[in-house]
Amino acid sequence: MSDPQQTAAAPAPKQSNGKRRRLMTLIVLVIIIAAVAYGLYYFLIARFHESTDDAYVNGNVVQITPQVVGTVISVNADDTQTVKVGDPLVTLDPADSKIALDQAEANLAQTVRQVRTFFVNNNQYEAQIALRRSDLSRAQDDLKRRMQVAQTGAVSQEEISHARDAVRGAQAALDAAEQELASNRSLTANTTIADHPNVLAAAAKVRDSYINYARNTLPAPVTGYVAKRSVQVGQRVSPGNPLMAIVPLNAVWVDANFKEVQLKHMRIGQPVELTADLYGSSVVYHGKVIGFSAGTGSAFSLLPAQNATGNWIKVVQRLPVRIELDPKELQDHPLRIGLSMNVDVTIKNEEGGQLGNAQNTVYQTNVFDNYGAQADQEIARIIQQNAGTGAGAPAQSSSSAPRGKATKSASAAKLM
Repeated sequence: MSDPQQTAAAPAPKQSNGKRRRLMTLIVLVIIIAAVAYGLYYFLIARFHESTDDAYVNGNVVQITPQVVGTVISVNADDTQTVKVGDPLVTLDPADSKIALDQAEANLAQTVRQVRTFFVNNNQYEAQIALRRSDLSRAQDDLKRRMQVAQTGAVSQEEISHARDAVRGAQAALDAAEQELASNRSLTANTTIADHPNVLAAAAKVRDSYINYARNTLPAPVTGYVAKRSVQVGQRVSPGNPLMAIVPLNAVWVDANFKEVQLKHMRIGQPVELTADLYGSSVVYHGKVIGFSAGTGSAFSLLPAQNATGNWIKVVQRLPVRIELDPKELQDHPLRIGLSMNVDVTIKNEEGGQLGNAQNTVYQTNVFDNYGAQADQEIARIIQQNAGTGAGAPAQSSSSAPRGKATKSASAAKLM
């Protein structure tokens, strides 16, 4: 006989199997829904994005180097400080260059006076020619009168011979004076005092000496933050020695190193979203792709790999992609060179190019432009003081300096 309790418990395994089947069905449905959701997400969103965390902030590091030899007497900026374009950063001892400048200016003044003498001599030689012509005319008249009375015997043949010699001497003196005038005119033809070759040569020496004198002060070529300062007061520096660097943080960009398999659909102009480890995901930067490197990082490394060796192993390469940041966002949340970034590029729009449409960037500074203008002002002042307004000197034009374009007052000629 069977136990009634055992008979009642027999259907329990069937109920347990039903719950298991329902649970498995639910799991399968969840997996299918997740797969469908991921598939929709991939085909609608994810496949139009390429991302990497191998990205870093980059920027210009402007080196400050001297252009002349000198001893440092002043350092006006230090690391982490901000400088504006044109601010004097380092000053060198100007004693030697000042002496050279004074010598060049004195030589220019002497040359101007010598050239001025050439123009004055033209009038002097013209007066000499007029005098010689008068002497020749008088000698010819004397000879003519003696020839008229020679038949009467009132004048001896010796006196007539002397008269002929006087005519020849007067003619020779006239020829010599004309040659002297022609020679002197060859030194002044088609020119003025300011445009005379001798003055131009002396002015070029003044300009060279003045620029060397002005280069004893090293200005900031851009506005930015001082970094890597190594110069010290009393240090002897030479052209090309790095003294410090200036980093303009308002013009940084991001170099994102994407794998080569991620670059197929990437184009210039595509939008980018970035986050910095410095601020976290709460601060999102917006930018755009502006260029691709001409080679991979390994190709431009100090010791590039030689894949022709027998121990070659294929490694996925990375290509730097340059990304421009929004200046307004960069101003609100400044970045520093070398900070890590997370980059997400939207590659849905593939209308741009990879190489041909890249825009060229121009970096320039005008802090050195005034040197030439100030030198021309100094040259114009020296020429005006020494050219004079004598009868033999030609009138000076408003721009006395050779090829000068200076418009500032003469008081601005000196830098120090």
